[in-house]
Amino acid sequence: MANRNLQGKKVAILVTDGFEQVELLEPRRALDEAGATTKVVSPKNGTVKGWNMKEWGKEVPVDVPLSSANPDEFDALLLPGGVMNPDHLRMDHDAVQFVKRFVDERKPIAAICHGPWTLVETGAVRGRTITSWPSLKSDLNNAGAHWVDAEVIVDEQFVTSRKPDDIPVFNREMIELFSAGVQEREPLKKSA
Repeated sequence: MANRNLQGKKVAILVTDGFEQVELLEPRRALDEAGATTKVVSPKNGTVKGWNMKEWGKEVPVDVPLSSANPDEFDALLLPGGVMNPDHLRMDHDAVQFVKRFVDERKPIAAICHGPWTLVETGAVRGRTITSWPSLKSDLNNAGAHWVDAEVIVDEQFVTSRKPDDIPVFNREMIELFSAGVQEREPLKKSA
């Protein structure tokens, strides 16, 4: 029987073309199975195209255009990785402001692989322990984060992971954080 501890929760998944396909599809499936309602939010209309390791992958329908997305309508945010996706999002003022609203309202945010790049642009990583794809280490450290090489890190409102291999533990911690909310949960810091 599916775990229903996210019943009634609405989760935004912010992406554009070039998201790592498995980093959207697998966490989304876990959220849906836990009872959440997930919505793909994008600066693009229609569909966004995934990246499947070394080539273009599946297209995913955009549920809510970023131009009309309201962070107040969501309880949590998922930021999948891939190199192209967050690189474009971090340069999009509206996308950064959308993420910043979740940060400012202390709503839980899950980011995997290159996903934390967009968090850097919000100024929210300063003083936080974060993990990511290893090539983001300098960017995160330069933004004031403490980067560690671990399969998952939970630090207050953020849960971060490094890569697709980490998805099972990432999903478990994401669902726990999204279920408990930031206020009710004690920060858990794991370090290497």
